[in-house]
Amino acid sequence: MNCGRFRLLHHIRTGRNTQVWEAIDDEDRKKYAVKLVRQDHVDKTVSEMIRREFTVGHKLDHPRVIRYVESGKFRNFPFLAMDFFGYPNLKVLILQEHEALALLTSKIIEQCVECLQYLQKVDYVHRDIKPENILVSPEGDIKLIDFALAQKPQKVSALASLFGGKKGKVQGTPSYIPPEQIRVQSIDSKADVYSMGCTFFELVAAKLPFTGFNTQELLMKHLRASIPNLEAFNKNVTSDFSGLVREMMAKKPEDRPSVAALAQAVKVISVFKRTPKPAAATAKD
Repeated sequence: MNCGRFRLLHHIRTGRNTQVWEAIDDEDRKKYAVKLVRQDHVDKTVSEMIRREFTVGHKLDHPRVIRYVESGKFRNFPFLAMDFFGYPNLKVLILQEHEALALLTSKIIEQCVECLQYLQKVDYVHRDIKPENILVSPEGDIKLIDFALAQKPQKVSALASLFGGKKGKVQGTPSYIPPEQIRVQSIDSKADVYSMGCTFFELVAAKLPFTGFNTQELLMKHLRASIPNLEAFNKNVTSDFSGLVREMMAKKPEDRPSVAALAQAVKVISVFKRTPKPAAATAKD
C-alpha cells in the first residue's frame, strides 16, 4: 500500500486517532515513519492537528528531535512522514524494563533537557511532553516526537488571568499537564519544565506523580495536591535530584527553574546515591 511516495511496510502502533507505519521510499531506499489519520476516527480537529504537527515539526532541526520530511494526503486524509527511529518510547521502557533503564537515566535526562533548550531557542512550547513522546535507543539516545500541540509562547490578558484564564478546551495529557495549561492561561517554556518534571518522576519512580479515578480528579491534583516525595518511591534517589524534580513541578511557573538553570543543574546533580549496576552484575551479587 502506497502513501504518496512512501510504501507502507509494517504497522508500528495505533493511537486514539492515528496510526503509525514503518515505510520505505522506493527511490532513495530509506526508511521513514508515516503517521496517518485513522479512517474510523475521521475528524476535522484530528486532521488539523496532523497538519499543525508538520507545520511546526518540519522547521525543527536538532539531533534530539525527530526530523519531519513530508506531508500529503492519503485517500483524501492528511498524513506526515518523518525519519524512522525504530525504538520504543520511554513509557514502554518504564513499564517493561525499568530496572535496566537506571543505567541510562542520567543520559536520558540530560538529552531531554537539551530538547527543552532547543525548543526555547526556536521559541516553541511543546505542550505535550510525556514518556510516550520520547523515543529511546538501547544506548540511551532520544528523539522527541509529536508536535501536534506545539505553539509559540502565548500570553493571556491580565483581566482574563484574573478570572482564571481564557475560554477554551484544555489541551494536553492529564498525567503530565501543568496547572497553567489546565487553566488555559499564559504559557511559556516553564510549562514544558513542569511536564518534564512529571516525566522525570515517572522515569525514576516507575509511578506517576498523580493519579485519579477520573480526569477531573487528576487535573485537580495538578492544581492543588502536594508534590509527592520522589525518595519515598526510590530509596536510591539523591535528595538533590528529588528536590530538583519538586522545583520543576511547582504549581506556579515562577517557582520553577528556567530551562537554562535546569540544564546547569542536571550536569552537576547526581540522580542516584549509588551507581546502578547492570542487571547481570546485580544478579550475581
